[in-house]
Amino acid sequence: MRSLFLALLNEPSFVQNIGDKGVRTMADASRYLLDGPIASYERFGFGLYLVELRETGAAIGICGLLQRDTLPDVDIGFAFLPAYWAKGYAVESAAAVLIYARETLGLKRLLAITDPNNEGSIRVLERIGFTFDRMMRLAVDSPEVRLFKSEF
Repeated sequence: MRSLFLALLNEPSFVQNIGDKGVRTMADASRYLLDGPIASYERFGFGLYLVELRETGAAIGICGLLQRDTLPDVDIGFAFLPAYWAKGYAVESAAAVLIYARETLGLKRLLAITDPNNEGSIRVLERIGFTFDRMMRLAVDSPEVRLFKSEF
């Protein structure tokens, strides 16, 4: 899993659309996993899930739920290695996470944020029923992002 995170977090598209997490080595990837996804499970009971190919078990991306200090509700996030874009994996995994959030966690609303120019992620969100809400900034000095919502 560390190798997936090392590769994924250094993809130019990840850095551009999500941000540079400063993960450059396997040790950085381990620290990121412990301080991010694993800490999220301990604190909130949910986090990012590893997405694997059913046939081979190859790790191709991540998809899951995040609780950001800057958003009022839980949001869904996903990222995939470029070789697996536009093949339906993001839609399939995000739809499953949406069902889990509603039916198992009992959430009534989910949010999602995207870079304004990330058309691929916007299409995924729209396909699973999210609607554009507004442009916003996560912090005063951060760039604007598109905020989407899905209410159950």
